[in-house]
Amino acid sequence: MLETLKNALYTGIGTAFLTKEKIEELKGELVAKGKLTREEGKQFVDELAGKSEKAREQLDLWLNRRVEERVQQLDLATKDDLEELRRQVEELQVALNIRDQEQ
Repeated sequence: MLETLKNALYTGIGTAFLTKEKIEELKGELVAKGKLTREEGKQFVDELAGKSEKAREQLDLWLNRRVEERVQQLDLATKDDLEELRRQVEELQVALNIRDQEQ
C-alpha cells in the first residue's frame, strides 16, 4: 500500500515543488486516515523530502543549462570579454597619456 501511495504521489504531484510543510501535512492526513503508521509516515516524509530536493536540484541544473544555451545563441559578450575590453581600454589610455606627455 505504501509503495502504491508513493508512486501515485510521485507521479501525480510535481515532486520538485513539494515543500517540507506540504509533505508533513500529507503525512498527517495519511496517518490520520489510517493509510500509514507513524513509522511509515516518518519514512515517507524522509524519502519524499529527499526526492523532492533531488528533483529540485535536477530542475535547477536543467534550467541553468537551457538558459546558458540560449544566452550563447544570442552571442552576447561574456564577463571575460568585457574584462578584456576594459584591460585594452586602460592600456590605450596609458599609451595616450604617455604620448600626450611627450608632446
